[in-house]
Formats: sequence, C-alpha cells, structure tokens
Amino acid sequence: MNRRNLALFIARRLIAAAVLLVIMSGAVFGLLYATPGSAEQVLLGTRVANEETRENIRQRYNLDEPLPTQYWLWAEDAIRLDFGESIRTGEPVLVAIRDRASLSLRLGAYGFAVAFVAGIGLGVLAALKNRSGVDRAVVSLSVVGASSPAFVTGVFFLYVFAVLLGWFPAFGQGEGLADQLWHLTLPALTLAFGAAALLIRFTRAGMITALEQDYVTFARARGVSEPRVLFGYALRNAMIPVVTASTVLLAATLTGAVLIEVTFALPGLGALLVDSVAFKDVLMVQGLTMLLAAVAVLTNLLTDILYLFVDPRIRYTRVAP
Repeated sequence: MNRRNLALFIARRLIAAAVLLVIMSGAVFGLLYATPGSAEQVLLGTRVANEETRENIRQRYNLDEPLPTQYWLWAEDAIRLDFGESIRTGEPVLVAIRDRASLSLRLGAYGFAVAFVAGIGLGVLAALKNRSGVDRAVVSLSVVGASSPAFVTGVFFLYVFAVLLGWFPAFGQGEGLADQLWHLTLPALTLAFGAAALLIRFTRAGMITALEQDYVTFARARGVSEPRVLFGYALRNAMIPVVTASTVLLAATLTGAVLIEVTFALPGLGALLVDSVAFKDVLMVQGLTMLLAAVAVLTNLLTDILYLFVDPRIRYTRVAP
C-alpha cells in the first residue's frame, strides 16, 4: 500500500469515527433528558425558589430551549473542546475529567498489561499441550473468564483476596507509587481476568494452526532451534488475529476500568460518572461519554492501521474505494 492509499484509508476511517461520535453524543443527550427528574430541580435542591430564580437557571444552562437547540449549542462548544461546567459542582467538565482520568488510565493500562502477558502466555502453553489436561484446564479458565461479568468477578475477588485472605487492600488508591500500584493490583486482576480469556482463545487457535503449517515443518527439518520455530515462525504468524483482539481489548480495559472503580471505591472516572448520572448532570455525563467513545473509536482505528503492517497480504493490496 502506497502513502496515498494509506492516507485515504485513514481519512475514511476518521470521517466514519466522527459520524459515529456525533450519533452517540446525540443519543446520550436525548436519553438523559428522557430520564425522570430535571437538571433545574437538581440545581435548586431542597431550596424554595421563585419563578425568577428558575428562569435565570433555565437561561444560564439553555434549559428553556428545545432539545435540538440545546444539543446544537452544546455541540458548537464541544467542537472547541469546551464541554461547559458541571451542573452539580460548577467545575469545568474538562478539569474534572483531567483530575480523575489519571487513575482510570493507570488502572486500565495495568489491567491490559496483565491480560496481554497472561493471555498470550497461557494461549501458547495450551497450544503446545494441545488436548492434554493442561490444555483443558486453560480453556476452562478462559471460558469462566469470558462468561463472568467484570463487576461479579470484582466482588468475588474483593471478598476472597481482600476480606477473607487479606492479601490486597479492599479500597482506596494508596499513597506513593508502590502503594498505589499495590492498591490497583486487585482491580487490575479483575479487569485482566475477562480480557485474558479472549486472548487465550485467539492465541491458542492461532498457534495450533501455525504449528501445523509446512513452513514450521521445513524449519524443524533444517535444524532450526525449537524456540526460534515457536517464537520466530509460529507465534509471529499467530499474532495477526491477536493484534486485532489486543487493540479491541485495550479499549475495553480502559473503558471497563470505569465500572471496576465503583466496586473498589476508587476515585476515578467511574465514581464521577455514577454521581453525574444520579444527579442528572447532563454536561458532565456528555463529556465523560465522549471521552469513552473517543477511546473506543480511536482504538478501532489503531487496529485497522496496525493490521496493515502486521499482515503483508493487506499491506500490499490496493485499498478498495
């Protein structure tokens, strides 16, 4: 693929991503306003307010405008990365997200790293021990991991490893790098448990197929060392579907960290999202939704681009118009 085709490919994907973000933002905006209650009442709380006060609130937050107009006004500012101020706290949305995002990103990256290493390692082991007891045990573990919702796994891990055994802290983010890493270990293992299951299945299937190919047989016949055959030939070709699964799982762990944070009482984006939804803080929820959607969309774009460089059959083929 030449540079022009690559640029066209990326441009089409970016346009599709922008359209998807617009659709998602509009859907979330409408759903929030369809829920019971009103942002105006949240702002007033339990105070008794006259009509003038209510009118000032409606004008300040454009609540007196029709829903399409409210969305359009919000979108005009969002294009300039101005997501407004939180209805609940008055804090700028981007500032609140920035202050909470660091913890969520660390947790998501930690969980992905554990899932990547464990998933590929166990997948290769299962392929080498194909149809043995080890293979059946690894496959069974992957089935359990893929079938268990993250919040259920989190509660189970929390009860067993934090409450009963006391191996890990039950809540909080800790202080200092080492202590924070220790506090995030159990939430990261919760994230990795489900993500690694998918990587195990892809890696195992890819390795089994690769080990049966003629080039592996010829390499062994030429006297190539077994580690080089496994990792230089078989695993390299088996990684093509694994790369696709890994980038998708990267988005899943980064966004899934939001749900895990609630289980482990971590003050990240998860707690912010839950509080914002409960208080009908439309602007904050919109900002968080756009962030999570952008992570998912950009990760899918990264998957498409990486696939061009991993699989030569795609790299040197003209991109269809």
